[in-house]
Amino acid sequence: MSDDDGGDFRFSGSEISKDQTDSDDEKQVVGRKIWRIVPYLGKYWKRVFGGIFTNGIARAFDLIPFIAIGMAADYYRDGTFTNDFIEKFVSSGSFPAFGPMSSIEFGFGFVIVICFTFLALFQGLSNQLWQSTAYMAQHDIRMDATNSLMNMEASYFETRQSGNLMSVLSADVAQLEDIISDASTSIIRLIMTFVTAFGIMFWMSPTLALILFAPLTLIVPMVIWFSTRVQRKYRKTRESTGGIVAILENVLSGITVVQAYNATNFESARIGRQSGDYRDQSIDAAFVRNRFIPGIYVVAGLSFGLLVSAGGWVMASGEITVGQFVTFLLISTRMTMPMFILGLLLNQLQKGEAASKRVFAIVDLEPSIYDKEEAKKLDGPITSISFENVSFSYPTSEVNVLNGISFKATSGDFIGVMGHTGAGKSTILKLIERFYEPQSGEILINGININDFSIKSVRERIGFVSQEPFLFFGTLRENISYARDANDNEIKSALETAGAWDFISKLPDGIDTMVGDRGVMLSGGQRARISLARALLNNPDLLILDEASAALDAETEKRIQQSLFGGSNRDKKRITIAVAHRLATIRNSDEIIALVDGAIVERGEHNQLIENNNVYASQWLIQTGEIDS
Repeated sequence: MSDDDGGDFRFSGSEISKDQTDSDDEKQVVGRKIWRIVPYLGKYWKRVFGGIFTNGIARAFDLIPFIAIGMAADYYRDGTFTNDFIEKFVSSGSFPAFGPMSSIEFGFGFVIVICFTFLALFQGLSNQLWQSTAYMAQHDIRMDATNSLMNMEASYFETRQSGNLMSVLSADVAQLEDIISDASTSIIRLIMTFVTAFGIMFWMSPTLALILFAPLTLIVPMVIWFSTRVQRKYRKTRESTGGIVAILENVLSGITVVQAYNATNFESARIGRQSGDYRDQSIDAAFVRNRFIPGIYVVAGLSFGLLVSAGGWVMASGEITVGQFVTFLLISTRMTMPMFILGLLLNQLQKGEAASKRVFAIVDLEPSIYDKEEAKKLDGPITSISFENVSFSYPTSEVNVLNGISFKATSGDFIGVMGHTGAGKSTILKLIERFYEPQSGEILINGININDFSIKSVRERIGFVSQEPFLFFGTLRENISYARDANDNEIKSALETAGAWDFISKLPDGIDTMVGDRGVMLSGGQRARISLARALLNNPDLLILDEASAALDAETEKRIQQSLFGGSNRDKKRITIAVAHRLATIRNSDEIIALVDGAIVERGEHNQLIENNNVYASQWLIQTGEIDS
């Protein structure tokens, strides 16, 4: 919050504010949050089904060549086939002789080539379906999280760094996209391969199939051990990543201050501490991961050792031929890849679990300031605004910033609000915008409680100029006509009223001039005038000025005041409420309200308050130089 509101600001260094869901250190297994992705895939169920179906076909074409190789081994050894149907099919002349090769020999190679061709076709199609689904779901998740954030009340952002939130919306959401496009296809491939391979192996030799798969049950406790230890570490690495982004965003935004105070070493140390946390958590996670994956190798070695040792005994019993044993060995080697993929997959899923926890913590946010179910749209203009015994304290403070504030303004009124720093001037304006809600009292619009109207319909009729004018990266035109369509004549009229047309008309690109990040290419006074023009473009019923003229020189301010309030230029339908430290800004107000510690101590016109010789008169004499203290 601004210093004007008496907020308790603490420089937190590298400490990053977190949602409560991010601070839970309990051991976790995959599935508590990551399955929240599934409903987003439901919108694209046709693509999902297509990806699963084509992946299954690809797995079949992946394993058929091994069967052909085994049959070839038996044929080359004995000159016969073990399956009468295969023998009739291959020897039927379907495959022509090619050079020294017979039709049967050529047939083996032809089957393998065809299988690999269809494998490439169906695997590529499956990947395309899954990846396109992943990008669509990623977009939906990011938009849900973004909209959830934008609907939150202002107080939510006071205790959180924007860089940390940006990290969630970018890096963490991207991690979920990887889960959908890569991990999901890997899961399907793993399941399909296991089921298909086990079916083929069991059909050839139930004994060898059980010998091969029995040791794989050892993987289950290994998976549980891994998943319950590494997820928390990955969550902390995600938090550290957000912390790095948050600090960098602050440093780059305030680079002139950093350099002016020779604080590059200080900021480098802050980033170093946060990056060190990321390094340490990543090393810890790698230590757990690098004990799990070698365990997979040990289990695979045990399975293969038993398979090879028992193979001779099973062949001697006549349960399986040499060619079938070759097929069995080849398929079992294909089984090792899913086993190793399982280790990498669990690693990726645990990263995704950490990312999904942060993402869906934002998606699930519920604002404390929202429209009531019976809220109605403010259809007509704002003709009056009044405070009735309003008291308010910020969520981070137990001390009231406002105490029993009451005043009323009607169409054409110009109300000025003055007071020392922390008196609560800007808070009054924030309550009108419903950035916050009072703890007691009422704010009325046209005699009706402001909470009875929808927030959007009220803000549509308010023009707001903050004490720190914010411009977005882009052109002057985009900033002035922000969130609405306006033609050049409307833009020019708003700029002339705001006293900005003179300097803009002299720019080579005029209103299409780029302003830089946060308007850095313009002076403070120019940014203030652009911000005022943006507010005036909407022709608001209620114009709120929060120290809007603080960055203006006296001559420019006088010209703007004359344009807004002088003589026939004054809009008789518009209510204007202006907060100002510089009393010349509000001297011509219809009523001036003087605040001290959140309470109104006096009110009236300029001359009346000078005669009262109280707070206002004291400040006026100081600012005009008539007294020194």
